[in-house]
Amino acid sequence: MAETAHFGSREVPLQAKQALVDDVFHSVARRYDLMNDLMSFGLHRAWKDALVTAVDPPKTTPFSVIDIAGGTGDIAFRIIDRGGPRTVVTVCDINPDMLEVGRGRAMARAGAQAVTFSEANAEALPIAERSFDAATIAFGIRNVPRIERALAEAFRVLKIGGRFVCLEFSCVDVPALDRLYDFYSFNVIPALGRMVVGEADSYRYLVESIRRFPKPQAFASMLRAAGFARVSFQTMSGGIVALHSGWRL
Repeated sequence: MAETAHFGSREVPLQAKQALVDDVFHSVARRYDLMNDLMSFGLHRAWKDALVTAVDPPKTTPFSVIDIAGGTGDIAFRIIDRGGPRTVVTVCDINPDMLEVGRGRAMARAGAQAVTFSEANAEALPIAERSFDAATIAFGIRNVPRIERALAEAFRVLKIGGRFVCLEFSCVDVPALDRLYDFYSFNVIPALGRMVVGEADSYRYLVESIRRFPKPQAFASMLRAAGFARVSFQTMSGGIVALHSGWRL
C-alpha cells in the first residue's frame, strides 16, 4: 500500500505532499511575515525571541547556526542581532520564493554577510556531518513530509554538544480558550489570508496542519528517537505554541 501523509485535513500520497506545500508557500511568500504579525497580534515576535534566547549565541566566540525552513530570514536575523561578530547563520529552505524574500531582506540590512541562503530539503541537507553549533526551525517542521528524516538530518549536522531548538504550534490547554482559538483559526485566519494575500485556502491548510501535528509529549518522543538527549519542551500563550529542545551529546 502506498505511503500517505497529512496535508491539512486530507490524506495525500507521500510523494505529493512536498509539491502541495511548495504551492502554499509560493502563494504566501511575499506577505508571509506580515501575515504572521496580523494572525498572532505580534505575539510571534515574543515566541521567536524565546527561541533565540534558548539558542543563546555567544558574544565573543565563533558560533554557527543552521536555520531550517527559514527562508525569509526572520529567525536568522534575530540570531545575528543577538550574537557577536563571529556568529554566522545558514538558512536552508526548499522554497525559492521564500528564499528570494530572505535575500532581499538581507540586502537591506547591515551584517548581511553573516547570513547565507541555500535551497535545500530538510530531509536531505547538503551539509557535512557535525557542521553547526545549533540548529533551529520555526513553524516549519509540521510542513515536512517525513518529520523523522528532518529530525535525523538536524541531529546529523550538529556538532557534539550542539543544540536543536524547534518552535511550533501546539494544542491549547486552557479551557474556553481552546474553543475561541478554534473559531479564530478556522474562520478569521482564512478570511484574513484572503484579504491580505488573496489566499484563503493556503491559510486554511496552515490552520489544519497545526491540528495534525503531534502533541508536545509525542514530538518529544520523536526527538529522542532521532538521537537527541536532554529533550524538553515549554508551552507558551496557553499552549498555542511550544518550544522544543534537544542536544547532540
